[in-house]
Amino acid sequence: MSLNQATISANGVLRPTHVEVDLNRLTKNYHAIAAAVAPAKIMTILKANAYGHGLVEVAQHVVKLGAAYLGVAYLEEGILLREQGITAPILVLGGIIGNQVPQFLKHGLTLTASSVEKLEQINTTAQELGVKARVHLKIDTGMERIGVHYYNANQLLEAALACDHCLVEGIYSHFANADASDLTSAQEQLKRFNQVLAFYRQHNIARPPLCHMANSGAILQLPNSHFDMVRAGILFYGVYPSDEVAHTIKVKPALSWKSRVVYFKVVQPGHAVSYGSTWKSEVMTRVVTVPVGYGDGYFRGMSDKAQVIIRGKRYPVIGRICMDQLMVNISWETAYNNDEVILIGDTESGTRITAEDLAKWANTIPYEILTNINTRVPRIYCTQE
Repeated sequence: MSLNQATISANGVLRPTHVEVDLNRLTKNYHAIAAAVAPAKIMTILKANAYGHGLVEVAQHVVKLGAAYLGVAYLEEGILLREQGITAPILVLGGIIGNQVPQFLKHGLTLTASSVEKLEQINTTAQELGVKARVHLKIDTGMERIGVHYYNANQLLEAALACDHCLVEGIYSHFANADASDLTSAQEQLKRFNQVLAFYRQHNIARPPLCHMANSGAILQLPNSHFDMVRAGILFYGVYPSDEVAHTIKVKPALSWKSRVVYFKVVQPGHAVSYGSTWKSEVMTRVVTVPVGYGDGYFRGMSDKAQVIIRGKRYPVIGRICMDQLMVNISWETAYNNDEVILIGDTESGTRITAEDLAKWANTIPYEILTNINTRVPRIYCTQE
């Protein structure tokens, strides 16, 4: 096992609340996706601290696995990877502002050009600095987020042909509903993207830019959208993007979130637990305290809904979740200080709690659960299988 820089310890003792990332599971997930999408390449998406798994450590691991490209959301994420010695191609997927362009070029990061104006700005800056910018063109086929509209895309593609200080390496779009059971909207977006790509045939361009559109949902459900490369995000981490999506590729969660019992007490009947006094027992009960809370990303909205695993059994979280602690009702059963508490993960006997479970309790999606695990929670990297 290895610990990252976020490890919080005292005299070498790890904080009880921590995340474990199983690198073997990431490897197996990667290979499962690669086999399913071949000959398309994989861009591994590492934004939001690699979906809570740890940006630098996961990047180092996927580079060893042979990922063709890395994808991040912001310039700062790309710079951090470069400063940590990552030399693989990195596409910054988010929108940019003009004064950021020199930093992209300085660190050898690939830019998303989402309009003619931004593309020309990139080209001018690259010319001034005497370098060539690597660029992927962004086409909006139905997200209405960033990117030139598909019906105006020819203007961007024609401008790209005239930019002599840009290497237009790729062109891409993004699905809004590829993880739904009804793929009508996704198929329409795919049709629009293919119409845009016809530009290259019409101009007799033998080697068009690298085409990519498939996110996790489309990797699973739309093989005709795989093109030259797919963008593996939450699926790579072993979590399916929605309850509706087909499980055509088998993956397993790589992240476990654990803590330990730090206090045990007997609570008298009628005595309220935690802020707001929202929970009381009619009988004497045993309650344990666990050092994790919404300050770590364990959402307060899960109060009186969530469950944890102690000694192989699921128990309810009671009362309002605090910033740094929560309480668990173990009824009249047994638990001891330092007993392991599983927040996300499973036991050898098969008892498990998933990111999907937490998402249901918090009325959100698994993406938000994973990406909200605070960086003050130490990450441990291990090989368990």
